[in-house]
Amino acid sequence: MLFNNLRWKKFVFFIGLSLVLITAGCGSDDTAGESEEINYSEAVDYTITGIEPGAGLTITTEKAIQEYENLAGWDLELSSTGAMVTELGQAIDNEEPIVVTGWNPHWKFVKYDNLKYLEDPKGVFGGEEVIKTIARKGLKEEKPDAYKILDQFYWEVEDMESIMYESSETGAEIQEVAKKWVEDNPEKVAEWTEGVEDGDGVSVELISIPWDTERASAYVMAEVLEQKGFNVKVTPVDVAVAFEAIANGEGDASLIAWMPITHKDFYEQYEDQFDDLGENLKGAKIGLVVPDYMDIDSIEDLEPKE
Repeated sequence: MLFNNLRWKKFVFFIGLSLVLITAGCGSDDTAGESEEINYSEAVDYTITGIEPGAGLTITTEKAIQEYENLAGWDLELSSTGAMVTELGQAIDNEEPIVVTGWNPHWKFVKYDNLKYLEDPKGVFGGEEVIKTIARKGLKEEKPDAYKILDQFYWEVEDMESIMYESSETGAEIQEVAKKWVEDNPEKVAEWTEGVEDGDGVSVELISIPWDTERASAYVMAEVLEQKGFNVKVTPVDVAVAFEAIANGEGDASLIAWMPITHKDFYEQYEDQFDDLGENLKGAKIGLVVPDYMDIDSIEDLEPKE
């Protein structure tokens, strides 16, 4: 009798265990067969996190919202570059979706190695950008040595980003980091100042804008000019005012002209009123940027707001 009871209990235990395993197995198969799809457009509330009103990138993004039918109903949230980067950092820390207006050179691409540009099939944001140096009419004749340094100035994306990144990480002012960069890169500085005579206290006013990219280039150039004996003033203004100031001769030069897309409208408005000294940096880019954990690759992967 005891033997029969034990045998019966083992049988019941085996049947119960089998049912548990079968049930668990069915649940696992169903879960594995399902792939959770995230509606990234809804997750970001159909909002692109942008920067300052009136910036070239802002204007181009507004055009993109008009050009792409799938961006119908989307909003461009405008505030500041700092606020945009803060929101981007918080989203990445929490692995949350976010779409931002982006450009490089910028230190965010150094700090966050998981960023990607969304493809732009309509070409609204253009391809590779360059940054040009522009100077007021008459600068070459009046201040030839300052003009020569400005004309010979050229550096790489990595140079500019290194200054911006160190400033953001250490809290040091870009002006101080730029000065140190000049001290640490005598070979490049020698190329820019080749054939240049001492400035002998001649004043030079550089017009800049609030972007860290332009602050980096302006303060590097200011330091180089000052080391050659010039008396330099850096004046930061809104981008539209910057082009107007050079065109009207209120400032001597500016290193800010992103072409052919970002500052196209400003450039063309004053094109005949300033001298174009050519590229001071190649490989710049603008567009919509997302973290690479977002499973989308193109602006056209975004969805219109219902």
